[in-house]
Parts: sequence; C-alpha cells; structure tokens
Amino acid sequence: MACVFCEIVAGRRPAHVVLDDEIAFAFLDARPLLKGHTLLVPRQHYETFADVPGDLVGPLFERAQRLSRAVEEALGAAGSFVAMNNRVSQSVPHLHVHVVPRNRGDGLRGFFWPRTRYADDAEAAEYAARLRGAL
Repeated sequence: MACVFCEIVAGRRPAHVVLDDEIAFAFLDARPLLKGHTLLVPRQHYETFADVPGDLVGPLFERAQRLSRAVEEALGAAGSFVAMNNRVSQSVPHLHVHVVPRNRGDGLRGFFWPRTRYADDAEAAEYAARLRGAL
C-alpha cells in the first residue's frame, strides 16, 4: 500500500504546501487541531523517529524549529505545540512532526492523555536506570 505522505511529497496527492526543500516537506494537516496545524515530514520515508538516520535528525528539527517560529509569527499565536507519535496514535506510518499554533483559551487542554505518578523516588530511579541501560 502506498504511503499517503510519500504521495504528497511526490506531488501525486494534493496538499497545502508550507515548506519544500531537499531535507523535508511540510503541509497543512487535512484534519487540523487548530487552523495552521502543520505536518513536517522527511522527504524520504521513515516510519518512526528511531528509523531516521542520525545525520538527518538535526536538519529535520531545525526545520521544525523554523516552523514553530513561523506559526507564531504568521498567525499571531502566543506559542506552539510541537509533537510526534511513534506507532501508537500515528495515523500515517511515515514519521511526521506536528506543529500547532497555540493561544490561551484555544480549546486544547495540556496533553491529550491522563497523567500518572511514580509510587515514590525509588520507583522513579528504577525507571531512569532502565532507560539509561537501554541507551
């Protein structure tokens, strides 16, 4: 099955293009959280963040940073929400960074999932150790 985002990058599917260069492609989300919600994708197909080559991470996120500034400046937003999903909640299996303009009272409430707590500092330390071990 063809990747929808690869088809957009190739020009075979319409999109409202915001950025198009040798590294990345950005376009308005067809189902925006708020007007101006932009998706930034690497031109090459990578399914998840872990799949992106290390030498592409910096250039890709430089563009995310530029888009974050742009949505604030161009749309008069007080801030922006920059996020990415990996597999879970990733509606299109092509890495994409969401850049969403934000203003107080815009209807979005923090994160979209409930928060939790560690039972105590020992449990938090154990999680940190497990993550350090995986790195």
